[in-house]
Amino acid sequence: MELENIRRDYMAEGLNREQLSDEPIAQFELWMKQAIDAGLKDPTAMTLATVDEHGWPSQRIVLLKHFDQQGFVFFTNYSSTKARDLEQNPQVCMHFPWHSMERQVKIQGRAEKISHAESLRYFLSRPRESQLAAWASQQSHRINSRQFLLSQFDAMKRKFASGEVPLPDFWGGYRVTASLLEFWQGRENRLHDRFEYRLRNDVWQIERLAP
Repeated sequence: MELENIRRDYMAEGLNREQLSDEPIAQFELWMKQAIDAGLKDPTAMTLATVDEHGWPSQRIVLLKHFDQQGFVFFTNYSSTKARDLEQNPQVCMHFPWHSMERQVKIQGRAEKISHAESLRYFLSRPRESQLAAWASQQSHRINSRQFLLSQFDAMKRKFASGEVPLPDFWGGYRVTASLLEFWQGRENRLHDRFEYRLRNDVWQIERLAP
């Protein structure tokens, strides 16, 4: 299989410093809104990178569920691989690949668990089947078959047949407090526009990076 000839040029409009907000969360909000308005599939999907206790990196796709000046929030099983990594090293990197808009956003920061009340508020907003799935799946643990997973799901449906599904004590959210954000806009001839917001002494500094 030959891959070296698979390429395309990027012809989107450029990104200039004058177009950028002085505050990175405002800039991210603008780009997220534009991604949603453009009808991108899964615009909130991001790659989350963590590192384990031996220094091995790991990546997976998770969904961003909230963001504001305090940080970026996602949810998971607290016994999952990503959660175990975060216990050892809370430093993470997130990446939004908005290919059809020829854009990327990279975010580096520190992850911390959110409060029980915040996790409960989100959990109660989920479809009932998703709530049951959180109980049924021991995320990242080995299982013998898909049938076992489905049997666990059926067992949870019977267990919580009446009333609301409670929030599992092993499930909840993390908030990533960002210290760096990079906004990447594809340009012709691989001369892409890249701007980095880096937090120094509680002040966001903006610099253009070479592609």
